[in-house]
Amino acid sequence: MSLNHWPQHLKPREKLLNQGADSLSDAELLAIFLRTGVVGMDVVSLATHVLQHFGSLNQLFNADESAFCQTKGMGQAKFVQLQAVLEMSKRYFQESMFRENVLDSPEVVRTYLHQLLRDETYEKFLIIHLDNQHRVINDEVLFTGTIDAAAVYPRVVVDSVIKHKTAAVIFAHNHPSGISEPSNADINLTNKLKQALSLIDVRTLDHFVIGYNEVVSFAERGLL
Repeated sequence: MSLNHWPQHLKPREKLLNQGADSLSDAELLAIFLRTGVVGMDVVSLATHVLQHFGSLNQLFNADESAFCQTKGMGQAKFVQLQAVLEMSKRYFQESMFRENVLDSPEVVRTYLHQLLRDETYEKFLIIHLDNQHRVINDEVLFTGTIDAAAVYPRVVVDSVIKHKTAAVIFAHNHPSGISEPSNADINLTNKLKQALSLIDVRTLDHFVIGYNEVVSFAERGLL
Protein backbone atom coordinates (compact mmCIF):
# COMPACT_ATOMS: atom_id res chain seq x y z
CA MET A 1 0.00 0.00 0.00
CA SER A 2 1.30 3.46 -0.95
CA LEU A 3 2.34 5.73 1.90
CA ASN A 4 -0.34 8.15 0.74
CA HIS A 5 -2.95 5.66 1.93
CA TRP A 6 -1.45 5.21 5.39
CA PRO A 7 -3.34 6.69 8.36
CA GLN A 8 -2.04 10.19 9.07
CA HIS A 9 -0.73 9.32 12.54
CA LEU A 10 1.45 6.52 11.12
CA LYS A 11 3.18 8.59 8.43
CA PRO A 12 6.77 9.38 9.56
CA ARG A 13 6.59 13.15 9.01
CA GLU A 14 3.25 13.53 10.75
CA LYS A 15 4.39 11.24 13.57
CA LEU A 16 7.50 13.36 14.07
CA LEU A 17 5.48 16.57 14.20
CA ASN A 18 2.95 15.14 16.65
CA GLN A 19 5.14 12.95 18.87
CA GLY A 20 8.71 14.20 18.39
CA ALA A 21 11.69 12.79 16.52
CA ASP A 22 12.62 10.39 19.32
CA SER A 23 9.35 8.50 18.76
CA LEU A 24 10.45 7.36 15.31
CA SER A 25 12.26 4.14 14.48
CA ASP A 26 15.54 4.16 12.55
CA ALA A 27 13.64 3.21 9.39
CA GLU A 28 11.12 6.02 9.86
CA LEU A 29 13.87 8.60 10.38
CA LEU A 30 15.70 7.37 7.30
CA ALA A 31 12.43 7.45 5.34
CA ILE A 32 12.08 11.18 6.05
CA PHE A 33 15.62 11.70 4.75
CA LEU A 34 14.98 9.61 1.60
CA ARG A 35 11.63 11.38 0.96
CA THR A 36 10.44 9.01 -1.79
CA GLY A 37 10.37 5.30 -2.43
CA VAL A 38 11.07 3.37 -5.64
CA VAL A 39 8.95 1.23 -7.91
CA GLY A 40 7.47 -1.56 -5.80
CA MET A 41 8.55 -0.04 -2.48
CA ASP A 42 7.12 2.84 -0.46
CA VAL A 43 9.69 5.01 1.27
CA VAL A 44 9.45 3.22 4.64
CA SER A 45 9.91 -0.17 2.95
CA LEU A 46 12.90 1.23 1.07
CA ALA A 47 14.40 2.61 4.27
CA THR A 48 13.93 -0.77 5.97
CA HIS A 49 15.60 -2.50 3.02
CA VAL A 50 18.56 -0.11 3.12
CA LEU A 51 19.06 -0.62 6.87
CA GLN A 52 18.89 -4.39 6.47
CA HIS A 53 21.44 -4.18 3.66
CA PHE A 54 23.96 -2.17 5.71
CA GLY A 55 23.06 -3.62 9.11
CA SER A 56 22.57 -0.35 11.00
CA LEU A 57 22.44 3.43 10.68
CA ASN A 58 26.06 3.57 11.79
CA GLN A 59 27.15 1.26 8.98
CA LEU A 60 25.10 3.25 6.49
CA PHE A 61 26.64 6.54 7.63
CA ASN A 62 30.14 5.09 7.27
CA ALA A 63 29.61 3.54 3.86
CA ASP A 64 31.87 4.85 1.11
CA GLU A 65 30.41 6.49 -1.98
CA SER A 66 30.65 3.36 -4.10
CA ALA A 67 28.86 1.07 -1.63
CA PHE A 68 26.24 3.72 -0.90
CA CYS A 69 25.44 4.49 -4.54
CA GLN A 70 25.20 0.84 -5.55
CA THR A 71 22.37 0.29 -3.07
CA LYS A 72 18.80 0.29 -4.38
CA GLY A 73 17.19 3.71 -4.12
CA MET A 74 20.44 5.49 -3.29
CA GLY A 75 22.68 7.59 -5.52
CA GLN A 76 25.32 10.30 -5.54
CA ALA A 77 22.86 13.09 -4.74
CA LYS A 78 21.67 11.32 -1.58
CA PHE A 79 25.28 10.46 -0.65
CA VAL A 80 26.25 14.13 -0.85
CA GLN A 81 23.15 15.13 1.11
CA LEU A 82 23.91 12.61 3.86
CA GLN A 83 27.52 13.77 4.18
CA ALA A 84 26.28 17.35 4.54
CA VAL A 85 23.81 16.32 7.26
CA LEU A 86 26.51 14.45 9.19
CA GLU A 87 28.91 17.38 8.98
CA MET A 88 26.23 19.84 10.10
CA SER A 89 25.53 17.60 13.08
CA LYS A 90 29.22 17.66 14.09
CA ARG A 91 29.38 21.43 13.73
CA TYR A 92 26.19 21.85 15.76
CA PHE A 93 27.65 19.99 18.73
CA GLN A 94 30.98 21.78 18.34
CA GLU A 95 29.25 25.17 18.36
CA SER A 96 27.17 24.15 21.40
CA MET A 97 30.34 23.07 23.19
CA PHE A 98 32.08 26.37 22.46
CA ARG A 99 29.19 28.42 23.85
CA GLU A 100 29.04 26.94 27.35
CA ASN A 101 31.07 25.96 30.37
CA VAL A 102 31.92 22.38 29.48
CA LEU A 103 31.27 21.22 33.03
CA ASP A 104 27.68 22.43 32.64
CA SER A 105 27.14 20.43 29.45
CA PRO A 106 29.14 17.19 29.73
CA GLU A 107 26.82 15.29 27.39
CA VAL A 108 27.39 17.81 24.60
CA VAL A 109 31.15 17.26 24.94
CA ARG A 110 30.77 13.48 24.95
CA THR A 111 28.46 13.52 21.94
CA TYR A 112 30.77 15.81 19.98
CA LEU A 113 33.84 13.70 20.73
CA HIS A 114 31.96 10.49 19.93
CA GLN A 115 30.81 11.80 16.57
CA LEU A 116 34.25 13.20 15.79
CA LEU A 117 36.40 10.18 16.68
CA ARG A 118 34.37 6.96 16.84
CA ASP A 119 34.71 6.03 13.16
CA GLU A 120 38.38 6.89 12.70
CA THR A 121 40.39 3.93 11.45
CA TYR A 122 43.60 5.27 13.01
CA GLU A 123 44.11 6.35 16.58
CA LYS A 124 43.91 10.10 17.11
CA PHE A 125 44.73 12.05 20.25
CA LEU A 126 42.78 15.27 20.73
CA ILE A 127 43.04 18.07 23.27
CA ILE A 128 40.33 20.57 24.20
CA HIS A 129 41.79 23.84 25.49
CA LEU A 130 39.73 25.63 28.15
CA ASP A 131 39.92 29.05 29.79
CA ASN A 132 39.51 29.86 33.49
CA GLN A 133 35.72 29.64 33.15
CA HIS A 134 36.02 26.18 31.56
CA ARG A 135 34.85 27.53 28.21
CA VAL A 136 36.39 26.09 25.06
CA ILE A 137 39.23 28.06 23.49
CA ASN A 138 40.03 25.52 20.81
CA ASP A 139 40.16 21.82 20.11
CA GLU A 140 42.82 20.14 18.04
CA VAL A 141 44.11 16.72 17.08
CA LEU A 142 47.72 16.74 18.27
CA PHE A 143 48.75 13.23 17.28
CA THR A 144 47.67 10.65 14.71
CA GLY A 145 48.97 7.11 14.88
CA THR A 146 48.31 3.62 13.59
CA ILE A 147 45.37 1.26 14.01
CA ASP A 148 46.87 0.31 17.39
CA ALA A 149 48.33 3.43 18.97
CA ALA A 150 49.41 7.04 18.64
CA ALA A 151 52.70 8.30 20.08
CA VAL A 152 51.95 11.20 22.43
CA TYR A 153 54.76 13.49 23.58
CA PRO A 154 54.22 15.57 26.76
CA ARG A 155 56.51 18.34 25.46
CA VAL A 156 54.25 18.87 22.42
CA VAL A 157 51.18 18.97 24.70
CA VAL A 158 52.83 21.55 26.97
CA ASP A 159 53.87 23.68 23.96
CA SER A 160 50.29 23.64 22.66
CA VAL A 161 48.87 24.59 26.06
CA ILE A 162 51.26 27.54 26.37
CA LYS A 163 50.45 28.68 22.83
CA HIS A 164 46.71 28.77 23.56
CA LYS A 165 47.08 30.29 27.06
CA THR A 166 45.12 27.32 28.38
CA ALA A 167 43.89 27.10 31.97
CA ALA A 168 42.51 23.55 31.83
CA VAL A 169 42.39 20.68 29.38
CA ILE A 170 40.30 17.69 28.38
CA PHE A 171 42.01 14.89 26.48
CA ALA A 172 40.33 12.40 24.17
CA HIS A 173 41.45 9.58 21.94
CA ASN A 174 39.74 6.81 20.01
CA HIS A 175 40.31 3.09 20.00
CA PRO A 176 39.92 1.89 16.39
CA SER A 177 39.14 -1.57 17.77
CA GLY A 178 35.84 -0.07 18.94
CA ILE A 179 36.50 -1.06 22.57
CA SER A 180 36.51 1.99 24.82
CA GLU A 181 38.09 0.41 27.90
CA PRO A 182 41.23 2.40 28.92
CA SER A 183 44.48 0.47 28.71
CA ASN A 184 47.31 0.60 31.25
CA ALA A 185 49.25 2.64 28.70
CA ASP A 186 46.36 5.14 28.52
CA ILE A 187 46.33 5.49 32.30
CA ASN A 188 50.11 5.91 32.56
CA LEU A 189 50.16 8.48 29.76
CA THR A 190 47.36 10.48 31.37
CA ASN A 191 49.22 10.58 34.68
CA LYS A 192 52.38 11.81 32.93
CA LEU A 193 50.47 14.53 31.10
CA LYS A 194 48.64 15.58 34.25
CA GLN A 195 51.93 15.87 36.18
CA ALA A 196 53.62 17.82 33.38
CA LEU A 197 50.73 20.28 33.10
CA SER A 198 50.43 20.73 36.86
CA LEU A 199 53.94 22.23 36.82
CA ILE A 200 52.58 25.15 34.79
CA ASP A 201 49.29 25.35 36.73
CA VAL A 202 47.11 23.81 34.02
CA ARG A 203 44.36 21.49 35.27
CA THR A 204 43.51 18.18 33.61
CA LEU A 205 39.73 17.81 33.90
CA ASP A 206 39.16 14.56 32.06
CA HIS A 207 40.35 12.09 29.46
CA PHE A 208 37.75 10.39 27.27
CA VAL A 209 38.30 7.13 25.44
CA ILE A 210 36.04 6.80 22.40
CA GLY A 211 34.74 3.44 21.18
CA TYR A 212 31.99 2.55 18.72
CA ASN A 213 29.14 2.60 21.19
CA GLU A 214 30.58 4.02 24.39
CA VAL A 215 32.63 6.91 25.72
CA VAL A 216 34.60 6.21 28.90
CA SER A 217 35.50 9.09 31.21
CA PHE A 218 38.64 8.87 33.35
CA ALA A 219 37.12 11.33 35.83
CA GLU A 220 34.01 9.19 36.27
CA ARG A 221 36.17 6.10 36.71
CA GLY A 222 38.29 7.82 39.38
CA LEU A 223 41.39 7.53 37.22
CA LEU A 224 42.43 11.19 37.49
